[in-house]
Amino acid sequence: MQESNVHLKLTIVNTVGFGDQINKEESYQPIVDYIDAQFEAYLQEELKIKRSLHSYHDTRIHVCLYFISPTGHSLKTLDLLTMKSLDSKVNIIPIIGKADSISKTELQRFKVKLMSELVTNGVQIYQFPTDDETVSKINAIMNGHLPFAVVGSTEEVKVGNKMVKARQYPWGIVQVENENHCDFVKLREMLICTNMEDLREQTHARHYELYRRCRLEEMGFRDTSPESKPVRHPCPKSHTDRKTVCHSYASLESLQEAYEAKRHEFYVEMQRKEEEMRQVFVQRVKEKETILKEAEQEIQARFEQLRRLHQEERLKLERNRRSLEDEMASFIKKKAAAELLQTQTLLSTPMSLKKDKDRKNFM
Repeated sequence: MQESNVHLKLTIVNTVGFGDQINKEESYQPIVDYIDAQFEAYLQEELKIKRSLHSYHDTRIHVCLYFISPTGHSLKTLDLLTMKSLDSKVNIIPIIGKADSISKTELQRFKVKLMSELVTNGVQIYQFPTDDETVSKINAIMNGHLPFAVVGSTEEVKVGNKMVKARQYPWGIVQVENENHCDFVKLREMLICTNMEDLREQTHARHYELYRRCRLEEMGFRDTSPESKPVRHPCPKSHTDRKTVCHSYASLESLQEAYEAKRHEFYVEMQRKEEEMRQVFVQRVKEKETILKEAEQEIQARFEQLRRLHQEERLKLERNRRSLEDEMASFIKKKAAAELLQTQTLLSTPMSLKKDKDRKNFM
């Protein structure tokens, strides 16, 4: 946005689809997660050794314009739950949308009812600051107009001699920038002109600091000494210096002490885990040795059994070999005797034939 020589970078995040689910129990969770993600990105930049916060593109949400349907009745449960979940994370400004759909009297009663319900349910909405004398009067008046009732339009209608943003109906024209018709101009002035810096300051000093403190506590940092006493630091007498320097000293030294305590805690934890791992390792080695010894004993017993079987088989084979050798020796003897008998028989056969022949010739 640009006005004369003033440039303003304005980012609008639209929560498309919010409340459209059948189960609306956690419809606000993506919004909470998105806001936390922007805080986390800023925190990570802040925790860097070389920070560039002066050139860092700050994406933190500085204001939430929560639009409420002009029903004229009570707030929806979803609206109360969502605003209750967001009031500690972002500056909430409730807005009644489509305010031209109800009459002025109904609108005023609806505003009173909404503010009463917000107070009753403990929802903390953003209040325009009244401690600055230059804007205290106008802000006090604007606080009385909350929640703002606005009408929006992208069409231009000719009213008199000029074209204005408006909504045209058969019964007349509702002008967006006419304060008698709606609170759009009041809202714009309060956001961009009068209280823009306060919104940014509230975001940083209140909502971001709350998130930062919770995240650092999750990381183990505390603003206490090891003896659980609050860390005290001497502050300058100047009020301005006291706010900046004292905060810096407290942050740096408490962070250093917390870092040392966390490192010691981490070292002790590592030693404990190392000892546990060593004991587990020793136990597993002993269990493995026991298993190996049992297996070795089993193998040795099996070996002895096989050796005995082998010895028995060897003795059996030795007996069979001896028996076979004896049988072979007996067989050789019988064979030799048979061969001798056969030889003797062959030698005696020719003489017998000659005697028979001589006997025949003699007769």
